[in-house]
Amino acid sequence: MNKKKHQSEQTKKRVADAARALFVQKGYKATSIEDIVHATGSSAGNIYYHFKSKEGLFFYLMNEWDHEWDQNWKEREQSYLTTTDKLYGLAEQLALDNLNHPLTKAADEFFNNAEKASDVQERIAEMVEGHLQFNAGLLRQGIENGEFEAHNVENLAIILDSLMYGLSQITRQLTQEETLELHRMAVKVFLHGVAKSADNPVSNN
Repeated sequence: MNKKKHQSEQTKKRVADAARALFVQKGYKATSIEDIVHATGSSAGNIYYHFKSKEGLFFYLMNEWDHEWDQNWKEREQSYLTTTDKLYGLAEQLALDNLNHPLTKAADEFFNNAEKASDVQERIAEMVEGHLQFNAGLLRQGIENGEFEAHNVENLAIILDSLMYGLSQITRQLTQEETLELHRMAVKVFLHGVAKSADNPVSNN
């Protein structure tokens, strides 16, 4: 990497780090480009050069978060013997990540904002698609090794993602223990359902 490119990357990192701290402290909407300019000493033009917009800067931070999550998952995945174990491990990592990551509140504010430009909507769709592909790959493993029945993997991936996303929203105010318990129960229900088996039918009384 030549000196000019290195300096550019250093500037980009400095802006991203400062912006992350502001988003954590003030939230997404309350943080302005002017705040980031003041915190970094970079010009607005320099920030727009690297990130195009405040949304682009936040997506950069979201991508960093995703990368960190993937790295943590790869380190943990090898310790699970079965795909069923991996699903429980996935739920646990999602629960702890959503509870403890400093950008969680700002991300909620960003994604729940109804006013989004078309390019932002597209990038959100790409992010969701990445999560669905991850889920589908995991579920396909379980089918191929005989743990799960063969169902429509794409539909199962959507159901699993919806389940985890819903839990992430509703457990914000719960304790870590309560959140983990709900996530584990969600995986159990996803895998086995709640209806009694045919050889042990539900009572009509």
